[in-house]
Amino acid sequence: MKKRAVLALAALLLLAAGCGGGQADGAETAEVSLTDLYAGMEASCGWGEDYMTSVEGELLEEYYPGLSGVPAKQLLVRVPAMSSDVNEIVLFQGEAEEDAEHAAAILQARVDAQVEGGAWYPETQAAWEKAQVLRRGAYAALIASGEFQESLEEQFNQQFS
Repeated sequence: MKKRAVLALAALLLLAAGCGGGQADGAETAEVSLTDLYAGMEASCGWGEDYMTSVEGELLEEYYPGLSGVPAKQLLVRVPAMSSDVNEIVLFQGEAEEDAEHAAAILQARVDAQVEGGAWYPETQAAWEKAQVLRRGAYAALIASGEFQESLEEQFNQQFS
């Protein structure tokens, strides 16, 4: 529990510091630790240690066909272990901006599939309709969270302001 609190505090400090602040004149943004970003998201949502699980291997390919083939410096994919709640987080850093663009297209296809019938229940479909795919340089994210959508989007965007 102390480790989680330390990680959450570290993530909040990074958010407060702005991870290097804004960059002008096309200067590159300081590298963002997606693990730290996710830890801050998890803490702010109050998700317990066993609430979210990693998506890897065959399941990753099933949810996001082609994503595992996109060159990535960092990739973090989390979904609820067992829940009907919509809380799906994908954080991606590509080797180049083109990689993030490709990843964003794959993530948008996931959102579209859920909105077009993959999310079977009216409540889950409504949450998926609010889901966002965000891009900042070589970074891309899918944030689908019924209850925490705006807050999680803001946390992602703060890393680049």
